[in-house]
Amino acid sequence: MASSGVGGKPSRSAIVADTASGHHFLTIHGYSCTKNLPTGEKISSRPFTVGGHRWRIDYYPNGSSSAVADYVSLSLILDEDVAAAVKAKHCFCLSGEAEKIQAARLTSSSVVTFSSRRSCFYNWYSTFIRREDLQKSKNLQNDSFTVRCDILVVHGYRAQDAAAAAFVSVPPCDLRGDLGKLLEAEKGADVVFEVGVFAAELFGPMKEGKVESGIVRVEDMEAEVFKALLRFVYTGLLPEMRKEEEDVTCQHLLVAADRYGMDRLKLICEEKLCEYIDVSTAATILLLAEQHHCEGLKKACFDFLAAPTNLRATVATDGLQHLSVSCPSLMVKLMAMSLGH
Repeated sequence: MASSGVGGKPSRSAIVADTASGHHFLTIHGYSCTKNLPTGEKISSRPFTVGGHRWRIDYYPNGSSSAVADYVSLSLILDEDVAAAVKAKHCFCLSGEAEKIQAARLTSSSVVTFSSRRSCFYNWYSTFIRREDLQKSKNLQNDSFTVRCDILVVHGYRAQDAAAAAFVSVPPCDLRGDLGKLLEAEKGADVVFEVGVFAAELFGPMKEGKVESGIVRVEDMEAEVFKALLRFVYTGLLPEMRKEEEDVTCQHLLVAADRYGMDRLKLICEEKLCEYIDVSTAATILLLAEQHHCEGLKKACFDFLAAPTNLRATVATDGLQHLSVSCPSLMVKLMAMSLGH
């Protein structure tokens, strides 16, 4: 049962799937020659990697069985040995179909389980397309056609505040752990960052080859914040943070991410800050969202302030005074909301 917070507004939480996704294009050249294969015989693609796992596609030009001999059949195979089964969604389409249609197909697909070097009983596209239809299709050109396979791997699930899930969507990371190890080992390091000394944009002097003695000096940033920023560059992950410091650290990281154009890090910080919106922080976080163009975070703040009791309590805080000086337009909007209640 949902519990009531300030203003009688129910609290909410969400369970969010931790996923990684991607797609692979398989082109069949010399289609007319492949039609000579008997029903049930396949041609396998080269292995490819999506979502941290290696896959292949099996192509049956005359169907995977006599029951579907009039069709082209396709099957996705997990082409590696794994200790634990891999859960994933996938779907096939002919290249050129609208991405929105393909995205809808993937969303509606079931999550199926793949074991080592095997397909899944439920993942067969035995009737992918009728051969007669393929041969009439504009997608078959110069005796070739291309298939797109979209895969979404489900790594697990995590709990999340509903506000974060509703207002901010963070794309998956595609970095591996090797860069993180390189950062920890400091092997081959030819640049030293001195943080909080002299002004220098991270990519300004470096891109011109003007880094004096291999040192880049960065102003207006705490060393721990910059270290977290650098760790994210190498690993795509944030360091472990103490719960009582997470909101403040994420505010500083969001500013740094916006400064250096690190969009995914900025979205991660937005997502986390959505969980810290309350009477004492709403004005500060709203100002931060406005200054750094964080639309999802700003919507989450206004959603919180839509409750009259929350709005009245926030108006009484010191944070609102700073908001009125730094961003009068937001103050006008809040006052309009207050009058509306």
